[in-house]
Amino acid sequence: MSKAALAGKFITFEGLDGCGKTTQIEKLAEALRVDGIDVLTTREPGGTEIGERIRAVLLDSRTAGLDPWAEMALMFASRAQLIAEVILPAINSGKWVLCDRFTDSTEAYQGGGRMLESEPVLQLHKLLCGDLWPDLTILMDSDVAYSVQRARRRNQITASSDTPDENRFERENEAFFTRVHDGYLRIAQREKKRVILIDARRSIEQVHREIVTVVRERLLAVQREQIPRLAPDDKAR
Repeated sequence: MSKAALAGKFITFEGLDGCGKTTQIEKLAEALRVDGIDVLTTREPGGTEIGERIRAVLLDSRTAGLDPWAEMALMFASRAQLIAEVILPAINSGKWVLCDRFTDSTEAYQGGGRMLESEPVLQLHKLLCGDLWPDLTILMDSDVAYSVQRARRRNQITASSDTPDENRFERENEAFFTRVHDGYLRIAQREKKRVILIDARRSIEQVHREIVTVVRERLLAVQREQIPRLAPDDKAR
């Protein structure tokens, strides 16, 4: 594979909880590894030992009284650590990093959902994240009510196991998540070159095929003759 193919890339997945991001990240990672690409997957908040401790504070329903500005500050604290410890070293070594959430989430959830607006988010990103932006962002668009119900069911199931309580955001009302959804759509409209809107209402395989096609066209176009193409029947509908 050429040197261009070996260059590290940074891809983020965004969307409401319950839209299927985790599944699609895993499937894309598998497809890229078949293409011979060294892939690292991570998540936000979290992804490092320090970040996972911050995640426990942010998502635990017992911290329901957390101030919105403190919430945003903790999101960026986890992100700054993840960039320094995981994302930049991986990209610089030629790996492709697939991250479940990044600053777009903060703009949608805290800027939109918490009504803190976009400007403080973007300013903090520039200051604390070195203005690092993904090469490509997959925004999985889904119905608000369906996604929230799915996320709540998932967390109810895991709550009975040994996994940590991560129900704080799912306890918000539909108006909150509608603001988050609207925030995501505004980002997609503003960042048309970076953000690709994917309809997550379809089957897992249909969504996966479209994501793989987009990633190959956007980030592997130079190596098209060296990368296995999707068969005609596998093209996104």
